[in-house]
Amino acid sequence: MAFQISATNPEHPALLLELPWQLPLEEWPEQVLVPLPRGISRHVVRYARAGDEVVAVKELAERPAVREYELLLGLDRLGIPAVDPLAVVTGRTDPAGEPLESVLITRHLGGSLPYRSMFETTMRPATMHRLMDALAVLLVRLHLAGFAWGDCSLSNTLFRRDAGAYAAYLVDAETGDLHPQLSTGQREYDLDLARVNISGELLDLEAAGALHPSVDPIEFGQEICARYRGLWEELTRTSVYPAGKYHYIDRRIRRLNDLGFDVAEMQIASSSNGDTVTFVPKVVDAGHHQRQLLRLTGLDTEENQARRLLNDLESWMATQDDYAPGGPPGSRPGSGGEHPRAARPEVLAHRWVRDVFRPTVRAVPQDLRGSMDPAELYHELLEHRWFLSERAQHDIGLETAVEDYVTNILPKVHDPLPVPAETPEPTGAYPVPEQR
Repeated sequence: MAFQISATNPEHPALLLELPWQLPLEEWPEQVLVPLPRGISRHVVRYARAGDEVVAVKELAERPAVREYELLLGLDRLGIPAVDPLAVVTGRTDPAGEPLESVLITRHLGGSLPYRSMFETTMRPATMHRLMDALAVLLVRLHLAGFAWGDCSLSNTLFRRDAGAYAAYLVDAETGDLHPQLSTGQREYDLDLARVNISGELLDLEAAGALHPSVDPIEFGQEICARYRGLWEELTRTSVYPAGKYHYIDRRIRRLNDLGFDVAEMQIASSSNGDTVTFVPKVVDAGHHQRQLLRLTGLDTEENQARRLLNDLESWMATQDDYAPGGPPGSRPGSGGEHPRAARPEVLAHRWVRDVFRPTVRAVPQDLRGSMDPAELYHELLEHRWFLSERAQHDIGLETAVEDYVTNILPKVHDPLPVPAETPEPTGAYPVPEQR
């Protein structure tokens, strides 16, 4: 069989041709390799430089190499966090004409480390738990997409901090299978494999003296299963409720927060029976919501305030006719085509500040606000709306909540701080992004 590089991008073969394909991967010279940490693997894996890119090169038989390449392409189309497949190299021979194994090439994920190498460092147990949370999220996302991994482990998973988020990425898809939908038995089997693999690798690290003494390898393996099951139940449970009971969305978010997950993304789909709420969670680091709210609206708030305001913003966006949740800009999932009037999130966020946030804050008399800044005041109003809606068992709306709050709550609050000379208030100085 002739030497061949199969790639989806026509630029990649030209860059990859310079690598020493006539040599077994174990014999590649140091000048083409990049010294990066890697997990344990049944195959020979090396990092190499191809042009300006760093690539991961894995040596394996042709059939599994092509199969894994196609599986990674499928995961990429589904938007699953996984390494990017670049090419498959087949038909390799050494200088004597003897055949060499095929090679799968993937792009190195910048700023990432294998989970195993993360656990080899001295980390606080709390950080380790957050790493496990991110891995549980990855497993849930894979299973929701119908992908049975078959070999989840600390070595086959990459960890990266991306814009304040803890994120886990699949590296090795060789043993995976993509189905239209996974059965409960398939999910449980995959989860049990993950538990055994993770506990086994942690026991290896413990034996080598590289694991924090407070970490129990067996309990950690069991914990990821518990986190997975709690998240799976919360994400896949169908919530259909009559139009107008938007406070139910807050209830779902609160339950996810109780599980230890912040909702960085949320989709709300309307149907003839009501509204079905589904969530795509992300384990986010401190300041994530602050940065996101500031970018979208220009509001500079504390982290908890930002989380609450973003949740309200997302819920409000879903009620707008030109809102396009998820997918590429200009599309509406489930619509079967382009949505010509879909607005960019920044445009909708500015509209929310102008039409919802500012009027709500200004409805509260200045002399009753005390030292509360606008973001804290709006948060309090949302909390009061949620409380009244829960009691009434229907959404009472912001206007009613503000009226009740001003009449029955604020007069009873004794704020020891004087009203600032210049109480911060939105001034309308939020640039309207140009819609494209």
